[in-house]
Amino acid sequence: MKAKLSTDGGARGNPGPAAFGYVLEAEDGTVLAAHGETIGIATNNVAEYSALIAGLEKARELAVDEVEVISDSELMVKQMTGEYRVKNEALQELWSRASRIARGFRDISYTAVRREHNELADRLVNEALDSA
Repeated sequence: MKAKLSTDGGARGNPGPAAFGYVLEAEDGTVLAAHGETIGIATNNVAEYSALIAGLEKARELAVDEVEVISDSELMVKQMTGEYRVKNEALQELWSRASRIARGFRDISYTAVRREHNELADRLVNEALDSA
């Protein structure tokens, strides 16, 4: 099964109270899963990676074997595609974890989009932060 995974993470302050959100959609647009969650005090980048890891784990749980990851974090996308090196120690561990999970898919791609093209995942982040 092929699916689109939209991920977002954010912190109010950097670092500050942080949350992530993801939306997993089938090819026909059916939402297979959507989740938003607070993660305590973290940076924006840690929140972005937390969203990716949680979304990939959910995709694997639902037997998705091809994933198109959509994120408004250009840094994360370029790190996951190997265009940028991961220099930050905290991100190296998260990158390594995400990479291990990603290897379990038959096909995976990453696309960076502008925030306004990632509305639902962004909304889940803000709802989680607002309710914390």
